[in-house]
Amino acid sequence: MGVKIEIFRMMLYLSFPVAMFWISNQAEYFEEYIVKRKREIFPPDERIQRQELEDFKERMRIRREQKILKQLGMETKE
Repeated sequence: MGVKIEIFRMMLYLSFPVAMFWISNQAEYFEEYIVKRKREIFPPDERIQRQELEDFKERMRIRREQKILKQLGMETKE
């Protein structure tokens, strides 16, 4: 009787993590919960937001170029 209970417990201990791993890696589960949650947190880009980001990147690029040119100008004078 004791051996049968130990075998049952061992099967339970081994099958539970394997079952949880299998369930959590199903594509339907991933799509339903993970991808939808990600879209809630990070909504798809809208045209206005993308344009604002591009404008910001352009301003930062110009500012960086001016800073480099200013540094080069001062280095050549010294």
